[in-house]
Amino acid sequence: MTVTDPVDVEQVPSSLGRAAARTLATTTKSVPQMQGISSRWLLKVLPWVEVAAGSYRVNRRLSYAVGDGRVTFTTTGAQVRVIPPELGELRPLRGFDDDEVLIELADRFTQQEYAPGDALVEFGSPADQVFLLAHGKITKVGTGAYGDQVVLGTLADGDHFGETTLTDPDGIWEFTAKAVTTCTVLTLPRAAFDDVLARSETLQNHLRDYQARGAAASNDHGEAEISLASGHDGEPVLPGTFVDYEARPREYELSVAQTVLRVHSRVADLYNQPMNQIEQQLRLTVEALRERQEHELINNPDFGLLHNADFAQRIPTRTGPPTPDDLDQLLTLVWKDPGFFLAHPKTIAAFGRECTKAGLYPTSVDLGGHQVPSWRGVPILPCNKIPVTDTRTSSILLMRTGESAQGVVGLHQTGLPDEYQPGLNVRFMGINDQAIISYLVSAYYSAAVLVPDALAVLEAAEIGREG
Repeated sequence: MTVTDPVDVEQVPSSLGRAAARTLATTTKSVPQMQGISSRWLLKVLPWVEVAAGSYRVNRRLSYAVGDGRVTFTTTGAQVRVIPPELGELRPLRGFDDDEVLIELADRFTQQEYAPGDALVEFGSPADQVFLLAHGKITKVGTGAYGDQVVLGTLADGDHFGETTLTDPDGIWEFTAKAVTTCTVLTLPRAAFDDVLARSETLQNHLRDYQARGAAASNDHGEAEISLASGHDGEPVLPGTFVDYEARPREYELSVAQTVLRVHSRVADLYNQPMNQIEQQLRLTVEALRERQEHELINNPDFGLLHNADFAQRIPTRTGPPTPDDLDQLLTLVWKDPGFFLAHPKTIAAFGRECTKAGLYPTSVDLGGHQVPSWRGVPILPCNKIPVTDTRTSSILLMRTGESAQGVVGLHQTGLPDEYQPGLNVRFMGINDQAIISYLVSAYYSAAVLVPDALAVLEAAEIGREG
């Protein structure tokens, strides 16, 4: 009898294998996924205004605002110099256009360096200098109503104080200014200004006119005042008035984001089941265009919200990271029916850490079926289009929205030829000699800030290091 080797039963399949079975099976597929798709909260919550004419004019009352309120400098190595025409940001020098005198005044400024904690001026001391902050952060500390020390404000790059020194040589400092960070400051002593003033007839005439006319008749927002009478008795002569408008109101033209989608006709003919290839290509292309649209609404230098916030509506953080106090300060700038905060997710996380340190736990609010974090009942929405700088800082926006609220509005035009979505159309461009089908995909949009106090920005908020 012949003895044979035992058979390894594990090597002999007793049923159809999985790999072979899949050759007869239909695979269940997902639609193509795209990691670059974000929540795009700004596009969802921003009210959209129909712009049938392709441009949107923002009419406002006449305003006396001049310049952006911040001084610009030039640097050569470690040396900083103020640009002479920028001295017009100082209220007594607004409208003064004698270039030779402005250059001489700019040359009289001296550069000073201050370390964190150093006092630039002390409360009660003679106010005899003008200060221009080239770089750094300064807090103004004064005495409160009950004798305690309160922070009156925070100054950052481009800010200035002490301009009243130019017209009131006998004034005193009503606050103490301290450096929060290392600061580079340019100072102009009153004596140096007087020396230039004594030799410049044009500057003497300008200051004489400035002091004679005083502040232009305007309200707290710089708008031309409307004369009214109230609380009177009898038959006094009532003031006559009218509402003046800006002579050159700003117009916003719709911007465009476009691309040409190309699909080979063989792909469209043979590989259209179970999913339409053109529809899937178009879906992802539209998603990319909408992402670009939100990016432009935030960052475009012409109409982007970060660039269109009024300089009086921009504030620095008090200590570095975004704190509850900083968001409260933002709310004082957009206090008339604030709509929502907008911040990078990393900035929201940094704010959450500061709340935890302070023992505060912000509540969530329901927004369209989503639970989102909030502060003082105002939603905090994430937006990854807000830049994070190399120094790990970012910004937080707060806005009021809607035309009826004189807020921020999005602009688009609907009813376009071959419209695919509101404000977005897809136009067939033909088939070329290589059998490539082409479609032009276009999105038209813009944004407008109807009045300056509809938008405020917390700048240079430190978001810390990634763990």
